[in-house]
Amino acid sequence: MQSLSIAATGMLAQQLNVEVISNNIANMNTTGYKRQRAEFQDLLYQDQRRVGSTSSAAGTIVPTGIQLGIGVKAVATYAISTQGAVTKTDNQLDLAIRGEGYFQIEMPDGGLAYTRAGAFQIGPTGNIVNQDGYTVQPGVAIPADALSVTVNEQGQVFAKIDGQVTDTNLGQIQLATFQNNAGLANVGNNLLQETDASGAPTLGTPDSAGYGTLLQGFVEDSNVDPVKEITNMITAQRAYELNSKVIETSDQMMQTSNNVR
Repeated sequence: MQSLSIAATGMLAQQLNVEVISNNIANMNTTGYKRQRAEFQDLLYQDQRRVGSTSSAAGTIVPTGIQLGIGVKAVATYAISTQGAVTKTDNQLDLAIRGEGYFQIEMPDGGLAYTRAGAFQIGPTGNIVNQDGYTVQPGVAIPADALSVTVNEQGQVFAKIDGQVTDTNLGQIQLATFQNNAGLANVGNNLLQETDASGAPTLGTPDSAGYGTLLQGFVEDSNVDPVKEITNMITAQRAYELNSKVIETSDQMMQTSNNVR
């Protein structure tokens, strides 16, 4: 009787499903977070009567056969890269991306990470940094005597300097895009890293073809829909209960077999 092990794989799959959903709910207020979805595949099949086999000397063919599946397995947690709502913050260094693209963040080891979380600040050297103090690339330094900072939709950074009539152009923020956003690896702290699955980043300026625009004074919220996640959790819970019922029923059937005299 394979139903015990089959139902066990179903319970394990739904356990992972609930864990993914719970992580989505936990991050429903995380800036720039993209919700994930668990993906499953059926396992191998045992052929008790092979489809297409010959059933007689006359050459007749078995039209369907008997294939018994042995369960389910989790194969991926897929990130849904839909646009999150934007919230006005009035912080002049908060930036939201409306459309495609990621900010580039220089890591302490010199490598690059990528993020949609644009809650930035000014570091001790004047550079624009994220909440961990990592520099936003390409580095743009804000002068100490700047009265205000303006970032337009194209990513150009301007500062109003005391005593100057015109604003000073400090630099250009660039965005990175990937062939496969879902292939980026989550490393925590709102950061993603390039993998072979994501492909190499392609850099460009905001508001150009294939790249989103920047909104100053806004941040992008998580794209988690609490109602949908609660609904998904209820569905996963019911599926878990059904698989546990299969185990209970299989056990009762085995007990009945053992009691036959």
